[in-house]
Amino acid sequence: MGAQHNGEDAGPGHDHGHGHGHGQEQGHGHAHVPRNERSIALAAVLTGTFMLAEVIGGVISGSLALIADAGHMLTDFMALVLAWFALRLIRRPADWRRTYGYDRFSVLAAFVNGLALFAIVIWIVWEAIGRLRSPVDVLGGVMLWVALGGLVVNLLAYWILTREESDNLNMRAAALHVMGDLLGSVAALAASLVIILTGWTPIDPLLSVLVALLILRSAWAILRESGHILLEGAPTGFDRREVIRVLCDEVPGVAEVAHLHAWQVTQERPMVTLEVTARPEARPEEVRQQVRAILAERFGISHSTIEMV
Repeated sequence: MGAQHNGEDAGPGHDHGHGHGHGQEQGHGHAHVPRNERSIALAAVLTGTFMLAEVIGGVISGSLALIADAGHMLTDFMALVLAWFALRLIRRPADWRRTYGYDRFSVLAAFVNGLALFAIVIWIVWEAIGRLRSPVDVLGGVMLWVALGGLVVNLLAYWILTREESDNLNMRAAALHVMGDLLGSVAALAASLVIILTGWTPIDPLLSVLVALLILRSAWAILRESGHILLEGAPTGFDRREVIRVLCDEVPGVAEVAHLHAWQVTQERPMVTLEVTARPEARPEEVRQQVRAILAERFGISHSTIEMV
């Protein structure tokens, strides 16, 4: 009998036998959590401290770019605190109510931060339209010095958050918030120079809108990716049809693969469950080990629940 590729779902009452190592799951993906915690905490302190200076400078100079950036920094500060809290929370072990632990909270934090960025963009664009309709005087000198200070602080905070490679969505969302601040500081600096040299104040709201649009593009990527995980979407690059084909073609003892489902607890913790029908002459436990090895080596999924029938 030839290998069959079956993708039907399991019916009610279907009994699953589990074949995975729990030791791999416990604490998986937490190796860099303490360092990430410290990085986010330091970035939050820098952002929160300079935010107050930027509010004062924005009010004194009358610059929308500075006020918008200060508003962004306020949300960034809250986002960084949320990201820090998420990293603290995921260190708690799994319990009887939350068998996967608290890892998913970091994805939820990234999703909330993405929504916050959308709200910031809408507010900046709205304020910019009002400024273009009714221009106000802007003190370019004050704006210049505050923007320079903001640029230095944001460069430092961004370096702290990105000095190590990280696929963690929560860290990426936090770094994106700071990147938005960094772009805001660059825009405010450029606007202040134009105002000082030419006196043309509309450059202030125009550059604010440009920064908002740049933020919007990246915010959508974070929102889409975190939403995909929260909706139990398959890991990036995972093709269910290809996995079934490889298992049926390359594992001699596999007669059929069915009920295959893949999802992610977090971006670093992909999981898969599947039902494997072994050929009559095959040893089920050997087939299980071969299937698990292929899932880990070829598809990057080290946690698999395999039912042999």
